Amino acid sequence: MRYPDAASIEAARTQMRWMRFVSLLEGTTLVALVFIAVPLKHFAGFPAATSVMGPVHGFAFLLYIWMLAQAASSFAWPKSDIIPLFVMGFIPFGAFVNERRLKRIETDLTLSR
Repeated sequence: MRYPDAASIEAARTQMRWMRFVSLLEGTTLVALVFIAVPLKHFAGFPAATSVMGPVHGFAFLLYIWMLAQAASSFAWPKSDIIPLFVMGFIPFGAFVNERRLKRIETDLTLSR
């Protein structure tokens, strides 16, 4: 990834910060859905838990995928970088691994100044 000037590097770093935030948001909502809302529905007879948490997670997931596609096209990432970020979005706690990977990318941008 090459950036022609300091403003481009800062814009890329800002986008990575947002990607990290959305990754954590998506991961937290997935964990809450799988480990809190679903057991509440099935074991406590409280179906409203998934009725609320499902759409919240769905929105967070779509936002994450949209931001991933946007970043991948903006930075011309190779498929070997995109696919793991995509797949880990489906795995509980995978988003926290993604956040670390995105942090490394952000750090690399800082070092490229």
